[in-house]
Amino acid sequence: MMQGSPVPEGLRPGQLILRTEGACGFDPQHLLAVFGRQRHRFAAVLAGFAPGVTIARFLATTHDLLAVARGRLARGHHFDVWLPYGPMDWTMLVLHAFWDSWLHERDVLLAMGREHPTDSDATGYAAAYGLFIAAGVASMFGDQVHQQLMLGGDGGGVFELTAHGAVTLSVTPATTGGPPAAEVTDAIAGRASIPAVLGDLPADMRAALSRMADFFNTPVPHSPA
Repeated sequence: MMQGSPVPEGLRPGQLILRTEGACGFDPQHLLAVFGRQRHRFAAVLAGFAPGVTIARFLATTHDLLAVARGRLARGHHFDVWLPYGPMDWTMLVLHAFWDSWLHERDVLLAMGREHPTDSDATGYAAAYGLFIAAGVASMFGDQVHQQLMLGGDGGGVFELTAHGAVTLSVTPATTGGPPAAEVTDAIAGRASIPAVLGDLPADMRAALSRMADFFNTPVPHSPA
């Protein structure tokens, strides 16, 4: 499990975002090259607010988003959105946003030396979507994936993953042995070593499921000024 140096209390949210990059092992120059200046503009905006104000805004907008999503589900409103692996129903975008938020919440809390207050359902969804998108990235590189993973701990169970162009995933929640689901989710997103966490998998499966983590952690060459 990733651990980092404690972050001083009272640090403003914008400063925390920048400090967390180093604590989580990411190269700030790499992130700047990938995401451009928008990330720093966002941090600069947050730096003008007290932490409580920022959290209150996040809570309010999240509440509004969930209300809209529930309304669409109740009306049976379906439409496709574009994700890196192709057009998908809009509900997949919500799941993608949840997975991304779950990871970054962990990034911040673990860097502060705190526990991540998640539960079994949330961890299971994060693990399932993380494996799904990791297999999608592997498929984009021409890798084929066919693997059963037994994950333990909160959110654990039997995860059947197949990627032969299209990706399919079935999950059976259960109490099993195997690496903790939260640690696997960290690893396939580049937060921990895949060989260390998924060392029991065949080498070709580890390589395939490492594609996304490798992308996240590969430095981007600097263009000459």
